[in-house]
Parts: sequence; C-alpha cells; structure tokens
Amino acid sequence: MLFSSSQKKRGLKIIIVGCGKVGRTLVDRLSKEGHDIVVIDEKQDRIDNLTNLYDIMGIQGNGASYSIQLEAGIKDADLIIAVTDSDELNLLCCTIAKQVGDCASIARVRNPDYSKEISYLQEKLGLVMIINPEFEAAREISSILSLPSTLEVSSFAHGQAEMVEFKIGEGNVLDGLAIRDLRSAISSRVLITAIKRGNDVIIPTGDYILRADDIVCAVGARRFARIFLNEIGFKTRQVKDCLIVGGGKASFYLAKLLLQAKINVRIIERNKERCEELSIALPKATIINGDGGDEALLKEEGIEYVESFVPLTGIDEENILLTLYANQVSNAKVITKVNRINFDNVLSQLNLGSVVYPRQITAEAIIAYVRAKGASGDGDDILTLYHLFDQKVEAIEFNISEKSKATGVPFSVLQFKDNVLIAFINRNGTIIIPSGSDTIEVGDTVMVVTTHTGFATILDTLR
Repeated sequence: MLFSSSQKKRGLKIIIVGCGKVGRTLVDRLSKEGHDIVVIDEKQDRIDNLTNLYDIMGIQGNGASYSIQLEAGIKDADLIIAVTDSDELNLLCCTIAKQVGDCASIARVRNPDYSKEISYLQEKLGLVMIINPEFEAAREISSILSLPSTLEVSSFAHGQAEMVEFKIGEGNVLDGLAIRDLRSAISSRVLITAIKRGNDVIIPTGDYILRADDIVCAVGARRFARIFLNEIGFKTRQVKDCLIVGGGKASFYLAKLLLQAKINVRIIERNKERCEELSIALPKATIINGDGGDEALLKEEGIEYVESFVPLTGIDEENILLTLYANQVSNAKVITKVNRINFDNVLSQLNLGSVVYPRQITAEAIIAYVRAKGASGDGDDILTLYHLFDQKVEAIEFNISEKSKATGVPFSVLQFKDNVLIAFINRNGTIIIPSGSDTIEVGDTVMVVTTHTGFATILDTLR
C-alpha cells in the first residue's frame, strides 16, 4: 500500500542539549516544523529565553546525567542532539542516551584532534551524525575559492553535481536573455533554478528574462557548471593564494584544505602561543604573529595584491569591517564568516559578496535528517538540504528508495505544485537535466528547488 507523504509525516520528540547559538537556531527551525522539543542546559536564563519564545519544555541540568535525561523523556525520544560547547560532553550525552533509550543521536564535535576519527567515533558510539561546523564552513569557503567568481558553490550527488550562485553583470551575455533561449546561446547543459531580483525570489519559467544585477542559481553536472561559467565570462581558475585573519579552528581546517589544493596560505593571528601551534600543525603555511585589524600590517602582507582574503576572527563585526576594507583596497575574492544570523537584512545591504554561516550549515544538516526521519522513520529520504536567498528557497536532494506515484511516470504527466522545479536526476552517477519524457526511478536521487518549506519526500512535490 502506498502512503502519501502527508500520511507518513509525524512530529518527532527531540531532546536538544545545549541552548547556545546552534541550540537556539535548531529550536527555532524545528519547532516551526511541528516537532515536540525538550531543551537541557545548565544555565536557567538560557532555558527561560527559549521557553518564553517557543512552546517547548526546558530542564536545567547536566545533559549527560542519567536522571536528567530520564526527566527529559529519553525513553520516548526519537532523537537527541548534543550541541554544547564541549565535544566530550556532547559525545557522552549521546552515549548515555543510547544506553538509556532507543533514540537516534547527533553530536557536534569541533576539535581537530577528533576530526581524523569521526567515522570511528560515529560507528563505535552508534551516532547517526557527527557534525563539525568549523570544518563544514571551511569546506564551503574552499569550494567558493575554487570558483572565485561565484557567490556560493553547493555540491550534490556526492560531488557529481554543483549549484553555483552568481550575479549577472552589466553587458553579460545573460543580460536580456530569456531562459528558454539559454540552450541555443550556451552550449553547456545547466538549469537556472532560482533568481533573486531586488527583494523578490523567483523559481523561473522559460519565459523569464534575465537582467543585470540578478543573483542566479544554476545547477548541472560538475564539469558542465564550470564550462557554463566560463562561457558567460566568469573566471573558473581557483585562486593562487589566500590571506586569512584569525587562527582558530575554522582557519586551521581551511588552511589544510587550501594547502591540499596547492594554494599558498598566510594566517595572521594575535596570540603568539597559537601561532606556534599553527606553525607545527601547518608547516607549509606562513604564520604571522600580529593584529589582523592593523591596516599597516595588512598592507605589509600584501592585501592589495592577494587573490583571496578570508577574515575568520571570532567577532562578526571585525570580520565584516575587514571585508569592507579589503573590498576597498584590493580586487581579492573576499569571503566573510558570520556566526550570528539575526541581521540578514542589514548584511545584504553591505554588498559583502560571499557570506558563510557555520551555524546555518550545522542546522541544515540536522534538519535534513529530522525531516526525513519524520517522514520515513529511518532518516534516509533526504540526502542534502540547502537554504538559499535568506531561507526563501530550499534545494533538497531526495533519495528514491521505493516505488510511488512519482516513479515511472513521465514529467509531462506528473502534476507538480507551483514553485517546484526538478533540477536534476542522478542515475548511477550520471546527471540528467530532465525533459518532459524523463521519469524518476527507484535508485535515483532527485534534486528539487522550491519556495515551499518542509518537504520531506518526493511525494510532497506533487499536487
């Protein structure tokens, strides 16, 4: 018997340990999706702030305590998410939860010492996910620096497909072009999936005419996405060097990734002790002990000539100011890390270019699992979830594991909801930009772009 996705969905009972920035983001997003949430934190004021805003339960105490977990209802919980500031406490919370209850568990783990052991820890402790926000942010920054003319690069289908976000400049070949005419003007096969024009976000039809200053998302097989950018006049060569301000965890992870890609790396860090640690951990990088906010030092280190500049201090305001300064004095590709996401509207007016939000990356990975688990019970239906354009658009990669009314039927016959676009089908590693005669089959993965929120299975896309 086939069930519609609306019949299969259920709100999960979720325990979140840690009411810091990530915990608050998860509460906000998961409560809006109808889940029953209990938060645990040792600080009562953090709990009060959340329980006053959301219809959730809060318990003060140590999330790794057996009695506290029992009080929170661990025996009936579907999922525990441990996102305290301590990696060890997060792992211990999940370990105890597995012994006491029969719930899935997710831990935030940020320490580079554990980064080499993620797979081992996940397997031995029985976790469904270990997430490292700093590493994920570094990986996203590294992807952008491999295509520095883009605003953002997102990978799907295990890296076989890419979605690139870019801004159309005056006089670009796309300026004034109708989307239906794209294939005749450009040889590479990509699909325009979403467009931001001013404050409006559109899932476009073929009649839509592109204009200068539009911010466009296009998706295709990885090599075609890069050929497409080259054809429309965007540079596709990765940067040769990168100047990083701040020597924290994200800087360490980013430097490692860039050095592996043969990109020269310099890091400016205030703390002398940390500089010595980085010199040992990153022998091929140049480590400078100094104040990254010092204009004279930045000029001495070549900010006016460097190809990329990434401020990764722990202070958002400093990162933003450094970005604005770099945009004034150089032509470098600049990427800004922002931990707080309360002021999106203000940031969008500053023309910062590429902005990376580690907290948002963490939340999206967890929400993708939660949605799929609520729909199917095993959490396998959603492989990837990205939010675009200030949360107004979702790009979701679904795993098609069983027959349904969405499979085996030509696209010309299927009736999709408004503002839903099937961007590609991944069939055994081949990326298919679908036409009316194509079908979705069991074993495929399918990417959907939509302005709707909360889709948990491919059936949600149908009328």
